[in-house]
Amino acid sequence: MDKTKDTRVSRDQLYEEVWAEPMTTVALKYKVSSSFLARICTRLKVPRPQRGYWAMYATGKRPKKPPLPAASPGDELEWARDGEARRAPLKFEYKPPKIKRRKRSELPALHSLLVGFQERLNEGRESYFNPFIRPIKRLLPDIITSKEMASRTIDVANELYLDLEAHGHQVKFSPHGQRLWRRMIDEREKKRGDNHNSDLWSPSRPTLVFIGSVAIGLTVYEMTEYVEVRHIDGEYIKVTDLTPQQLKRAARSYSWTSTRDMPSGRLCIQAYSPYPGTQWARQWQEAKAGDFPSKLHAIIKELEVTSASIAKQVEEAERKAEIQRQQLEQQREIERKRWEEEKAKQALEDAERRRVEASKDSRDELSDIIKAWAKAKRVEEFFADVERRAVNLEEEQKAAVLERLALARTMIDSTDALQWLAAWKTPEERTAGNSSNFW
Repeated sequence: MDKTKDTRVSRDQLYEEVWAEPMTTVALKYKVSSSFLARICTRLKVPRPQRGYWAMYATGKRPKKPPLPAASPGDELEWARDGEARRAPLKFEYKPPKIKRRKRSELPALHSLLVGFQERLNEGRESYFNPFIRPIKRLLPDIITSKEMASRTIDVANELYLDLEAHGHQVKFSPHGQRLWRRMIDEREKKRGDNHNSDLWSPSRPTLVFIGSVAIGLTVYEMTEYVEVRHIDGEYIKVTDLTPQQLKRAARSYSWTSTRDMPSGRLCIQAYSPYPGTQWARQWQEAKAGDFPSKLHAIIKELEVTSASIAKQVEEAERKAEIQRQQLEQQREIERKRWEEEKAKQALEDAERRRVEASKDSRDELSDIIKAWAKAKRVEEFFADVERRAVNLEEEQKAAVLERLALARTMIDSTDALQWLAAWKTPEERTAGNSSNFW
């Protein structure tokens, strides 16, 4: 694409183009591949002709053209080759939840988000700083656990997700393209003031429960505890968990004792507001392993009550964001006008500078022309005097002198004043960049 042209293409324009010409032709216009352009259409929710459409079109058939769907709140409104694309406003509207309870017997034994999750954990590896699993894939439920606790952590997450579904609240990944963020976690059971290095895995999209129209982020994770450990054969083992055999092995090999964060076997559920500009978050910790199944009902009730206050925070955040957006637009408009004024001022200054320079150059050139003409005129007078004197010479000598005089005249500029003036450029001609058109 020509870099001097606008590098943004609206959904409407792209929709019209891909239905007017084959994808390969449109892609060539934007200097991208047809497969890349197809991905852009998918991202912008722009329907495109299916395979064989243009062959049918050429035979006179006119397959039905699907309409361009309206952009959902937060969707991209354009393909921005440079910078960030404009998005549809979120326009958050709070709707009190219409609770339609479902019987647990109507629900599957395993929530759909957790199908195959255990296998993904088995494929993962442990983090560098702690023995929590880092799955290879990232579009997975927001669950952090060690291998030893994986089965129970999944069970608790499953109970939470299904209980929420039974209460009429949908649990799913954040919709693609929505500006909903994931709150980071501090897996330590008791927070300390020292620097905390964590190598925890994080999903590509947050796991959300929708209570009415309000989304609430959910993370289920195993906590760590700061305990005394013994390093034996490359492995850290809690001192309280050391077996007699391990103690004997430690005595026979080089090992040491230190303190570090280790998986506690106790879980925590973190709920948070995923909306930009809001800060609400809440954690529920197990005092002892196995507490959670009995606490889930109370957690769900609290989330239902909290959804209304989150909605108010979102509305207030959007109000502030709109004010900031307007202020930013005003500032940009002020800067744009200032830039235009400076550009116009600079243009005037440049024009005046060119005018002054052109006037000076024109005067200097005219002066040089007059001087050169005067010099040529004196030389011509010299030639005329020679010619007059040659009249009285002998024919042979006269011929030699006149021949030399003719050669000398070819080496001297013309003395025609009109010719000299025609070569001169006026200030206006210099400013406009035009050559003289005297004749």
